[in-house]
Amino acid sequence: MLTGKQKRFLRAEAHHLDPIFQVGKGGVSENMTTQIAEALEVRELIKVSILQNNEDDKHEVAEALAQGAGAELVQLIGHTVVLYKESKENKKLVLPR
Repeated sequence: MLTGKQKRFLRAEAHHLDPIFQVGKGGVSENMTTQIAEALEVRELIKVSILQNNEDDKHEVAEALAQGAGAELVQLIGHTVVLYKESKENKKLVLPR
C-alpha cells in the first residue's frame, strides 16, 4: 500500500504524463489489463483515460484496471486514472518513505 506522501509524490510525477490507454465502450478487457501491466513494467507510472462513451462507473473502471494489472491506484481525477506499479527490471522512481 502507498502512503499519502508517496501518492502525492506520484501525482506530481504523473502531472506531465499523457494518457497512453483509453477505456471506451467495450469497458475493461483482459487484453487491455495485460497491455497495461506490460506498460507499467517499462514505465512504472501511467495514465489511462476513460472515454465519454464508456457507460461503467469510473470508480469501478479504475479499480478493475488496478486489480487487473496488479497495480496501485494513485489517483482518479475527472476521467483520468493514474496507476503505479514498481518495476522489476526498469526501476526509475524512488518513492519517499
